[in-house]
Formats: sequence, structure tokens, C-alpha cells
Amino acid sequence: MRDAVIVDAVRTPIAKGKPNGAYHDVHPVDLHAHVLRALVERNPGLDPAEIDDVIGGAVGQVGEQSTNTTRLAVLAAGFPESVPGVTVDRQCGSSQQALSFAAQGVVAGAYDLVIASGVESMSRVPIGSSARVDGRRADVGGPAISRRYGGELIPQGISAELIARKWNLSRSQLDEFSATSHQRATEAWKHGYFDGQTTPLNDLATDETIRPGTTAEILAGLRTAFEDPRWEQRFGPLDWKVTAGNSSPVNDGSAALLITTSENARKHGWRPRARIHTATVVGDDPIYMLTGIIPATAKVLSRAGLTLGDIDAFEVNEAFASVVLAWQAETGADPAKVNVDGGAIAIGHPLGASGARLATTLLGVLERTGGRYGLQTMCEAGGTANATVIEKW
Repeated sequence: MRDAVIVDAVRTPIAKGKPNGAYHDVHPVDLHAHVLRALVERNPGLDPAEIDDVIGGAVGQVGEQSTNTTRLAVLAAGFPESVPGVTVDRQCGSSQQALSFAAQGVVAGAYDLVIASGVESMSRVPIGSSARVDGRRADVGGPAISRRYGGELIPQGISAELIARKWNLSRSQLDEFSATSHQRATEAWKHGYFDGQTTPLNDLATDETIRPGTTAEILAGLRTAFEDPRWEQRFGPLDWKVTAGNSSPVNDGSAALLITTSENARKHGWRPRARIHTATVVGDDPIYMLTGIIPATAKVLSRAGLTLGDIDAFEVNEAFASVVLAWQAETGADPAKVNVDGGAIAIGHPLGASGARLATTLLGVLERTGGRYGLQTMCEAGGTANATVIEKW
């Protein structure tokens, strides 16, 4: 039976997704192409002409990130014109879904060699751009959705507030979790854990949104980000707790993984880094929206024939601190095994690239600690979530 293995994974350092960010002057296509070229440069014997497909994720598929941006990145990377590319949208899980599609294609025999990747330039294509028409937010759900859910679908920040209320999470818990994310990411860079995982661009050598001096006390001084009485009219009293400090920032970045079979890897003289063991995706309540990682984790473990105790490291995307803390409360996962090198609150969340970034980080953690199984999961707009288990080679 064919398998799917990860030969290599690489990402850019993550930049601020603002006009003063390190990648603001880099076109999204070039940002994506940078990691595609890096995979070729890092893996002797990789002939781009052999690549059957490049599957890339991007959320803001409008403007400079439109028109099948992954195919354009393939061309910008200098790959032969015979190499195709396709762009997928699973919202924040787009590049994790790209990884799943790549693995499925390899196992099925549709591909022998494929790249799974992702990009987001939030400085040049601001969040929500694809949902705006003539400068105004479009009604992306329509009347049938409003009838089913008692009104329009809500912003993710309100979902994060609803989660904090439902799981009785305090502001101090959110801020303490977020400060820990910055501390862990700071230590990871200090000890060189990210050095082999990253390919610098525009002289950016580290993740730009990590704040080494961040403390829970500093974060406690930030104002809430989503407070609006109209949401309390719909959902009842909310003890507003979500701030910019306990949420992920806006970012620019890209990441890519090289996927093949173990047999093909041997033929090329490559040693696989991990096997893609099991991957799944679920749907969940689109109002709470970000809690899909809870059933996704249960489903992927069941399909993998594993228990939570079998997992040596977790990467749970830190869209908001409340999301990860609710997941920990429901799963009982050991916090010491979760985002051990920091998460998106510190490292950053370049939407379409984040799934591939999580996989890159998870590989590094397993290799450094000697763990066998790693699990990553990603909450996504609309109430879906991906979960993936990898097994270190």
C-alpha cells in the first residue's frame, strides 16, 4: 500500500501584516514563490519538472491573491510551465487542507511528488477583502443562513467571546495563556529551534510579532477589541475579554511541504521526516465557529486508532486564546505538550499559510524531543476544522 511522507517543510519568518511590516513591498505571488524555491534549494535531486502538482492555500483570494495565485507562484518560482498549481480555500485551514489533499493524492496514486503550501499577505490584501463589494461588506450568507441562525453570521471575535463565556474563561486566563505563547516563541528563537525551519526574506530573520517582554500584566492593560452592545442584544450579556493581545495578529508569510511516497523518497536519496498518518475535517456550529477543533480532534484520533495519551506534541492554532483553552478543557490535553514553541498569538497567523506553518513547527518539535506522534488542528471560519496526525519517521 502506498504511503504519504513529508520530506521537507519550510516557512518564511512571519512578518507584520501592516504597511510597516517587512514583507509589505513583496507581492503575494513572490512571497509564495520564495518557499517553493527554497524546497528545491534545500533538497538536492529535486527536479521541479517531476512535481505533479502544487496545492496552495490562500484565504483572501481577491486582488493580488486572486486568479489561482498558487499557479502564478509556481511560475514566479521558475518551475517549468508543465507544473500545475491550484488554490484551495478552507479559510484559516487552507494550507492544512492542501496538505490533506496532497497526501490523499499520493496515497491514491494520482501524484508521486507534490507540494502543499500556503500564503497570505494581509498587508496587501487586508482581512475581509474578499467579502467586500464597492467598499462595503457583502452579505456572504444570504437570507437562508439568516433564517436558520437567527441573524447574520457573526465576526470571529464575537465567537471568541461566546467561547470564553461558555467555558467560563477569565480575562486573566486568556492573558496568561497569551503571555506564555510569546515566552515560548522567544525561547524557541533563542535556542535556534526555528533556524532550520525558516528561509529568510527581505532581511527578516525572526518572526516580527513576537514580543519577548510581554507579560500577563501588560496584556491586562489592553482594551477589549470587539465590544458592541448589538451583540449583547442578540446573545445576552458578555463580560468582554477578547483583546488584540489575546488574539492572533494580522500577518504576512508563506510555508510549503514536499510530499511523496517513502519508496519515491528512497529513489531520490531523501530520508522522510514524517508519515502523514491520518487527516480529517469536520463541520460544527457556525456561530461558535471556532470550536470545531474539539470534534475534529476526537474524529482524527478515532480514525487513527490512537488516544490522546499517544500524542507527544500538539499544535493548536491560536486564533484566540479562548479557543485553545476551551479545547484543552474539553480534551484534557497536557498544556505542556501544546504549542511548546509558542503559537499564532506570538508567531503570527498569515491565514492561508498557517496550516503549513503549524506542520513545519510540529515536525521540528517531534524531531527535537524524540516524540513519535504529533497532532495539529485548526479552527476555521464558517464552523469547520481540520485535524491531522503525523508520525515521525
